[in-house]
Amino acid sequence: MQIDHPFHLDATGRVAATTEADHIRDLIEQVLFTVPGERVNRPTFGSGLMQLVFAPASGELATATEFLVQGALQQWLADVIQVEGVNVAADDSRLVVTVQYVVRRTQARETARFEREGVT
Repeated sequence: MQIDHPFHLDATGRVAATTEADHIRDLIEQVLFTVPGERVNRPTFGSGLMQLVFAPASGELATATEFLVQGALQQWLADVIQVEGVNVAADDSRLVVTVQYVVRRTQARETARFEREGVT
């Protein structure tokens, strides 16, 4: 078992645990939505995704954003997952990111979808 993110206590008062699949999903979410410079001891950690949502929408920006996210996931989680595809879409005030990946340890194919509200 892995420590759940965000850190919290379970009903028994112990540190909450999660499954390996959920832990990997938590790791992906942390890379996606952490702004580089936000972590003191890892200033390059993150994807910069949240900074790009304020740029004018275009096909080129969408493609660049997908490559940026894929690169960040490969940089920070290459030993855990193999990224097969990334789709980033802005819908009104919501950002939707879909990541297709293979868990290296089990070779299981997974798809994770992440949403953030209030991005305009």
